[in-house]
Amino acid sequence: MSASTTADRVLAARSHAELVRRGIATYLVTDASASGDRGVLDVVRRAVDGGVTAVQLREKTASARELFELTVRAAEVVAGRALLLVDDRVDVFLAARSAGAVVHGVHVGQSDLPVDAVRRIVGQAAVVGLTANTPAHLDAVAALPPGTADYLGVGVIRPTTTKPDHPEPLGVKGFAAIAAATPLPCVAIGGVSLEDTVELHAAGAAGLAVVSAICAADDPAAAARAFRSAWIEVSA
Repeated sequence: MSASTTADRVLAARSHAELVRRGIATYLVTDASASGDRGVLDVVRRAVDGGVTAVQLREKTASARELFELTVRAAEVVAGRALLLVDDRVDVFLAARSAGAVVHGVHVGQSDLPVDAVRRIVGQAAVVGLTANTPAHLDAVAALPPGTADYLGVGVIRPTTTKPDHPEPLGVKGFAAIAAATPLPCVAIGGVSLEDTVELHAAGAAGLAVVSAICAADDPAAAARAFRSAWIEVSA
């Protein structure tokens, strides 16, 4: 391998890592129930207008066809202004991409396809997130080749109704312990409020993922703008 080829690969890796770090700072996870009559697409549109940097389409009750159509339409709404990720469904991510939609990656949990298999399927250019909330999860990630996962979703921070089967809440201290034990950027999720921004940033969060705080807000754009502004302020 030539020196120039090696340099190109290093630059590409750095660019990818920077894309991920910038993208996960203000992170919306969708929920059809919380979105109400407005619908998911309208919430996504308003949230991106308000400044969210990532949107994860997490619609557990949608069929593959419904999620595919939502993903394609969400890509049109987002229009490259934020990272667009599909929760769990690697097949939907691939199908949407094959249809020409700008979809950046997937987020998988501990009971989904193994993250190393996901990386092989989606390729190195895709963004791959992984839920992790225990030391055992971190040990498993550390044993994988570098670049298998791009970031970790760590939580829940507090009890939340948007994920009834969530594990024992970590709290800010539990989150801090996880974030300190891995070199991967960690996004805090689960019962996160705007008031948590300072404390979670200090605990090592690379971003905040929110569901109801934006989806159920009277004005999703204003809620997103508040989260984005607060994050920029503590990161300055």
